[in-house]
Amino acid sequence: MSPAPDKAVRESEQLRGLPGARELSVPDLVRDLLVRLGEDPEREGLKRTPERVTRSLEELTVGYSQTVEEVVGQGVFGSEGISEMVMVKDIEFYSLCEHHLLPFYGRVHVAYIPDGRIIGLSKIPRIVDVFARRLQVQERMTQQIAQAIESVLAPKGVGVVAHASHLCMMMRGVQKQNSAAMTSCLLGCFRSDPKTRNEFLGLVRSFTRQL
Repeated sequence: MSPAPDKAVRESEQLRGLPGARELSVPDLVRDLLVRLGEDPEREGLKRTPERVTRSLEELTVGYSQTVEEVVGQGVFGSEGISEMVMVKDIEFYSLCEHHLLPFYGRVHVAYIPDGRIIGLSKIPRIVDVFARRLQVQERMTQQIAQAIESVLAPKGVGVVAHASHLCMMMRGVQKQNSAAMTSCLLGCFRSDPKTRNEFLGLVRSFTRQL
């Protein structure tokens, strides 16, 4: 049963943080959600669920508290004549769909062509996680990763391809369990030079593992 109108208004004011409204903690909100789903938050299996969910969400959205500059640190070096493509493939990621708060997960492939600077290889997966560990859509995440690499290195070009399975498509709605989404972002010579673009996409096709 829906709450009475005046009660619904009060709760809405609380959630929006209007003057005089009580600030609700995340565990409070989870506890309220359990009640609204018809559950008893005091039963044995659910007593600590609000706190567990809170910690889980904090971990899954840690990217909000990180910056690219922080995770890269001192990990940029002179390229010492390196001019060929550098690629890190099959970077696993886990994210939350901002539309349904359900997970989507998969792999990202990142490549760039240096122009005087290279980045420590371990920094690229860290950059991926900065943007994956947020409420996201795959399309924006792919662009943000590419733009971050471009900003840090100013390379001749950057290519990013992501492929992922989305639980919001698999377990609800259209319920297509075998579907996968692919997105790409090509910058610089990866966009303008067909040879570079084809080399990158060929490497992605050759080495992509199954989800």
